[in-house]
Amino acid sequence: MQSPELLRLREVMNTLRSPGGCPWDAEQTHESLLKYLIEESYEFIEAVEKGDRKEMREELGDVLLQVYFHARMAEEHPTDPFNVDDVAREVADKLVRRHPHVFGDVKVSGSEEVLENWEAQKALEKGRTSATDGVPMALPAMALASKMMYRAEKFGIEIPVKHPVKIADGCGEEELGLALLGILDQARLQGLDAESALRAATKAYIAKIHAAEAPGPGSN
Repeated sequence: MQSPELLRLREVMNTLRSPGGCPWDAEQTHESLLKYLIEESYEFIEAVEKGDRKEMREELGDVLLQVYFHARMAEEHPTDPFNVDDVAREVADKLVRRHPHVFGDVKVSGSEEVLENWEAQKALEKGRTSATDGVPMALPAMALASKMMYRAEKFGIEIPVKHPVKIADGCGEEELGLALLGILDQARLQGLDAESALRAATKAYIAKIHAAEAPGPGSN
């Protein structure tokens, strides 16, 4: 049985979006709402980092609102409509498929193997053939770079990366943060755009991944 509060949220969203409801809500599109989805996600992250439970509850509600808003608009599509129940069903089915060690008879040794199985199942489901498939290029540069290096490693692709700043063995996140802050400060003092520079370097790294994946001469 569905939660009465979730049913209420769906009904409220339907009223706002329907004729006679809110003019602003009626004018929105998936594209116009994207900035709010991003903002609400970052606000929830900030609440978690502060450990503010009240704020976490509020901000998580705002994220949930975005899901219900987009799902309500999706019902209006002329040829491929779907609703929030379809969204919930699809993600629940995905969780069952990708946790065969919980819902099936697969045995795992720990969380690392769980993650490897998840990535393998995802690649199979999506028909992915490249380490870069499915990684959104719109990610912030640092997240994009980290994801691409992780994917290359998981796909067995070895691409040397220069390490101008040596991170000491046993370095914690605090030391890493200070090292990164120092690099950003040096970039600022030299008038360099660190975000742009890292994105350009990551694009070059992606090109090397694609080159490593390309079949060699005589390959079938």
